[in-house]
Amino acid sequence: MARKPLSVQIMVLLLFAFCLRAEARVVRFEVERTRIFAEGISFGTVGPYQRLDGTAYMEVDPADPLNATLVNLDRAPRNQRGMVEFSAPFFILKPMEMERGNGKIFYVINNRGNKQATGYFNYAPAGPGINDPITAADAGDGFLMRLGYTVVDAGWQGDVAAGNNRMFPNLPVATQPDGSPIVAPVRIEYTDRTIPAAGTFTLTLEGDPSFVSYETADRDTTQSLLTVRDDVFGTKIPIPPDRWAFGTCPTGEGSLTPTTTDICLFDRFRPDRLYELIYPAKNPKVMGLGYAVTRDIGSFLRFQTHDDDGNPNPLARDGQHVGIVHSYSFGGSSTGMYQRDWLYLGFNEDESHRRVFDAVWIHKPGTHRLFANVEFADPNTYSREDDRHDFLSTSYPALSYAVRTDEISGITDGILKRPDTDPLVFHTDTELEYYQFRSSLYLTNGFGEPIELPPNLRIYLLSSFQHGGNNPADFPGPRGNCQNLTNPNYHGPTVRALLIALDRWADRGVLPPQSEVPSVRHGTLVSLAEAREAFPAIPGVEFPSGLNSLELLDYGPEFSSVGGRLTVLPPLLGNSYVLRVPRPDEDGLDIAGIRPIEIRAPLGTNTGWNVRAEGLRRPHLCALSGSFIPFAVTRAEREATGDPRRSLRERYHNHHGYVQAVRRAARELVRERFLLEEDAQRFIRQAEGSLRVVYNTRQQTLVRDSFLLKTRQTGSLRSYIR
Repeated sequence: MARKPLSVQIMVLLLFAFCLRAEARVVRFEVERTRIFAEGISFGTVGPYQRLDGTAYMEVDPADPLNATLVNLDRAPRNQRGMVEFSAPFFILKPMEMERGNGKIFYVINNRGNKQATGYFNYAPAGPGINDPITAADAGDGFLMRLGYTVVDAGWQGDVAAGNNRMFPNLPVATQPDGSPIVAPVRIEYTDRTIPAAGTFTLTLEGDPSFVSYETADRDTTQSLLTVRDDVFGTKIPIPPDRWAFGTCPTGEGSLTPTTTDICLFDRFRPDRLYELIYPAKNPKVMGLGYAVTRDIGSFLRFQTHDDDGNPNPLARDGQHVGIVHSYSFGGSSTGMYQRDWLYLGFNEDESHRRVFDAVWIHKPGTHRLFANVEFADPNTYSREDDRHDFLSTSYPALSYAVRTDEISGITDGILKRPDTDPLVFHTDTELEYYQFRSSLYLTNGFGEPIELPPNLRIYLLSSFQHGGNNPADFPGPRGNCQNLTNPNYHGPTVRALLIALDRWADRGVLPPQSEVPSVRHGTLVSLAEAREAFPAIPGVEFPSGLNSLELLDYGPEFSSVGGRLTVLPPLLGNSYVLRVPRPDEDGLDIAGIRPIEIRAPLGTNTGWNVRAEGLRRPHLCALSGSFIPFAVTRAEREATGDPRRSLRERYHNHHGYVQAVRRAARELVRERFLLEEDAQRFIRQAEGSLRVVYNTRQQTLVRDSFLLKTRQTGSLRSYIR
């Protein structure tokens, strides 16, 4: 065979190198620090782990159709190759010997820069070790490590401020074609989400110093509008421009220091009021590039052996083979909203048209989507019934996973509409999301009628649980602003079992349990009025008077399902959707769903909802909190108060009966694949140790306190290493 001329060979090599550089979105992957994780403990057959921290440097082509939906990408600075550059910090926990791991990435996407993996899956308690895990205690019981996963995370939310080891990317600022700043109205609401209980004279413009505020383009308060009201739907009363200013004023008007990123109210912000500010902001970041961070780092770690500068992929087995067989993602709450958006916008397809994640797990966002792909996006904010009702992040078509025509908007669309690159999907919600995040709308149409779910989707309800449950916590939780005690039941036991099911589905094709959700057809997904009628008449307990209703929002002609610009603020409210909630049983517990042990062997009524206390905007829903209403100990006690629910003694007779009920519930859940055997034994041990006194009527108070005793479920790392 004739040899090609040297000049032709060089041209081919240069063209190949150019193509690699044009396609590679992670151009430089720098590991800046490598440390031993968990004090070198050996996690079963996988061995010890190490922690890697570093920075990924990326670039995207604004002309690539896969990036075309990103708002203001065309207005971002470009390098000499015409690419838009950005970077993000990354965090990796990996086996020291990758060949001893399971060959799978578990990309647990941070929430507002805060890491989530060890809290949800390893029984790790809340604290500094969640965001900066390095010690053996920070590893919890080592669950993810014992399974051999490589845990990955990277900063994606562009408005996160530095502090507390939060992760955030460096995203470019968009400008006008002539280089001048982009200026547009921004709308902010201040409530007791950010106003301290004692009130305050001053706040950052964003309201929370954990996030970077958009600067005002004009400190003249006559060019902005600040209003106050007593209720979410109350009349907005303008605050005179001479009674507030842009700046800080820790002790009031006399201490005012003008700034472009703070607000001072001379008459003080009150926590029982709602304030709305609309002001001219400048310098929006290209916030939608956060979606590209997850796509491109996920793709690089899975498929590439090295970056453009020759730095090796730290997960690669050798210079020729990466060795990753599967990759899964997980994100909870705001990051669940992010993942719904991420899938909808097509970011599970990399620039080489490969599927980034084989499975995506979306935890507790309801039907909300994040809408980071908006000019002057505010991904920290989300819609609730008790404040920010008509703000983004919110529920907006596409609501369902399958492609269908929405009855209210007329939009035909769906989250999963790219069969070549759509992953397997788990979506898990608590009862709270049906009240605050409109979960019913992935099960019903706009009129409340049932719809079908696609075959690559499973949806599970953590029955009667509240939104918060990321870490083991003392139980029950404090009331705070709510009427009832809260129920921070830990989501960990359920999500650990579901991870095994998700992996078997993706890896071996073993079908997971069927969706466990309330159903219109079965009478377990009902109107709020029907749920109220079914709920027991517990003395002193107020059932919610409303939920977070959904109207079709009109933010103006430059906003659509993919994002855009908000030119109508506040938005116009269109026609309403029919929303439904889970039906409770005679104890006030959800009939449908997984019904974890706390619901199958209950010590009281758990609900996903709670109601605000008197003086704190009662009777609105109390943020994301659920309720715990303990059962009476004896029949005489409950009859004396008129409580219709059976007492502890009527249910279980004695402590042994309670332990047996927990054993039965644990066996059922293990058989149904919603609980692992090791966690079943943990629940049984906890039940056995929950009572150390003898029942008698003279010790009722002591009996109740002892019966409800639930220890912080941190577990012991060394005890659970296999």
